[in-house]
Amino acid sequence: MPMYLARRLGQSLLTVFLTLTTVFLLVRLAPGDPASAYAGPTATSADLARIRAQFGLDEPLLTQYGIYLRDLVSGNLGASYSFHAPALDVVMDRLPYTVTLAVSAIAVTAVVAVPLGVWMARRADSKRELGANVLTVAGQSVPDFWTGVMLLTVFAVLLPVLPASGFTSWSGLVLPTVTVAILQLALISRLVRREMTAALNSPYITVARSRGFSESALTWRYALANSGVPLLTAIGTRFAALLNGVVVVEVVFGWPGVGSLVVRALETRDYPLIQATVLVTATLAILVQLLVDLAYPLLDPRVRLGKAA
Repeated sequence: MPMYLARRLGQSLLTVFLTLTTVFLLVRLAPGDPASAYAGPTATSADLARIRAQFGLDEPLLTQYGIYLRDLVSGNLGASYSFHAPALDVVMDRLPYTVTLAVSAIAVTAVVAVPLGVWMARRADSKRELGANVLTVAGQSVPDFWTGVMLLTVFAVLLPVLPASGFTSWSGLVLPTVTVAILQLALISRLVRREMTAALNSPYITVARSRGFSESALTWRYALANSGVPLLTAIGTRFAALLNGVVVVEVVFGWPGVGSLVVRALETRDYPLIQATVLVTATLAILVQLLVDLAYPLLDPRVRLGKAA
């Protein structure tokens, strides 16, 4: 196990480094000038030159990269151009909102999608299962911004029972959570249905049924347990993706999370803020994936940290 952890941590550090390097290069190669965005439309050439010198943007690209790596090692990610504060502090102030939305959405997804997928598997090829399958395909196909706008129209405008934007109270979490969960629910329930259908048709289930085990025990104790690894992988992957910020949903609902912060950073060409956001979200996503890998042996004793026993 120590060797496995050391290897995975090494791979994780390399992944984060390559991600940061790619983002560093891409944001500087993209069209646009941070100095112009910072100074405004009335800035003179002298103002732009002064701002570029202030932010170190007048240095060669390789020199900027070397300074960035030096500061990164010391924990200094630079100051945000638009917030006039350390970029890492700005990201950490927004991160709890994104984590709250991601946790609530994945919790709703797990609570609803797993029983729904099991129900669909138990009634495979029936008319009711076909109807549920059509609904999940529709939920998977509809863009989340359209779902968010429709929920806003119904529950914040026509029936003003929930806040339209922001996080002034816990009720403001409902609409963003439902919007995000609908897509995740469609994906996870279809995966559970596929895995459970294969498990219920397996020979060991046939043998257990011939020995008198109840259908409830066969479904929940055996079939679902053997579907645990792919289910955990799917939920962990989706949760890691949500931690990177649900940009469209956060913008639609005015949610003060990392996703909406990234949009503002891109609009203002705020290089330090973009880089700090990528560092934090990439680290969280990799950490979630590592925890998912370490949980595999708990679900399947045959798994030994990447090796089949």
